[in-house]
Amino acid sequence: MPDKKIKEKKTIPDGLKTPKGMHDILPGEEVWWDKLYRAAEKISEFYGFHKIETPILEQASLFERAVGEDTDIVQKEMYIVKTKGGDVLALRPECTAPVARAFIEHSLGKSSPLQKLWYSGPMFRYENPQAGRFRQFHQIGFETIGGPNDPMYDAQIIITTQRFLEELKIKNLNLKINSIGCRVCRPIYKRQLQTYYKPHLKQLCADCNRRYATNPLRLLDCKNEKCQPFKEKVPNFFDKLCTTCSTHLKTVLEYMDELKIPYSLDNQLVRGLDYYSRTVFEFYVEGDGMNLGAVAGGGRYDYLLEALGGRPTPGVGAALGSERLIEVMKAQGATPQLRVPRKVFMIHVGEQAKKKSLGIIEELRRGNISVTEALSRESLKAQLKMADREGAPLALILGQKEIFENSIIIRDLKNSLQENVPLERLVEEIKKRLK
Repeated sequence: MPDKKIKEKKTIPDGLKTPKGMHDILPGEEVWWDKLYRAAEKISEFYGFHKIETPILEQASLFERAVGEDTDIVQKEMYIVKTKGGDVLALRPECTAPVARAFIEHSLGKSSPLQKLWYSGPMFRYENPQAGRFRQFHQIGFETIGGPNDPMYDAQIIITTQRFLEELKIKNLNLKINSIGCRVCRPIYKRQLQTYYKPHLKQLCADCNRRYATNPLRLLDCKNEKCQPFKEKVPNFFDKLCTTCSTHLKTVLEYMDELKIPYSLDNQLVRGLDYYSRTVFEFYVEGDGMNLGAVAGGGRYDYLLEALGGRPTPGVGAALGSERLIEVMKAQGATPQLRVPRKVFMIHVGEQAKKKSLGIIEELRRGNISVTEALSRESLKAQLKMADREGAPLALILGQKEIFENSIIIRDLKNSLQENVPLERLVEEIKKRLK
């Protein structure tokens, strides 16, 4: 008996697959991304944020000055592109710096001293891919730039972020808040941190040894297990805040109490970007067996625009990771809103009807009637089955006889009743039946 040939599953060669840490968003996933974007649009419109889009590529020096030359993002994670003209560009690792650059470059403060902006799009960081974290990932963010340096704007960014998460029906939120001080009190705390950590340097990881000299605040953010015991007795930043920073934090917390938003103070919460000052915050999701880290985070950045060559201008913002949000929604059993089914299904019988159907479909589109079809199929039975699967209430049937009479059959797929109507009255008749 001859051996049966085993069919091998064809797959794309490794050299042609998506790069490590990057992923396709397939048609079946689109409903989740639509849900995110619709929620962002809704919340942004309600709270008065206007959409801004910045290039995916920016000058690398923008992030070196804004994010900080000694941060992990700049040191390890930026994708650098050298152009033929000699420019050194970077795929944006985050979007607050580009938004601040656009604010300065286009003098947005002249049209209105207070700009409330939001963005959505891909970011890029060369880091180890893990659950909810990719090398190409997507963020949605809210930024308030300009106006008075008022803690109210910190509170408003937090409430906007919270309401966005609630709009996505994400449950079990945990808000953590801290203050990382300002130019006056932060250097004092950094020196105290260095004093505390100095006897333990040989026991710390290589990254923490580097951070000790260049960016000591980031010692508090280390996730390496061998460094965790030393974080338990670090000096308390709250005791070192200057009067201005202490008052600022106190006022933000009073707004949280007024808004009845639960929070916890976290003295070790720092952000991985140097431009932050004073209030910083992160949202976590508790339970559900998830360990995705923060799903949202942000804070105040009063020195950022000045560092980029602009005037001293206050700012505060937040960013949310889209992939992480989708992971949370799926884990919590959320159901994305499916697209509204098309109202009309176009069916053709014969080659001549197939050609004429395209024109009829365009006529329906101009009449603002959603329509779908299966023009690649010739069988009437197969097309009717597909119309039923699509959930369309009406089917249009065009055959040789209807072409000759300049008419078309409108069939009610719920009760199987049908009527032949003139083509010039088609849009009018469909709208009448869909009321």
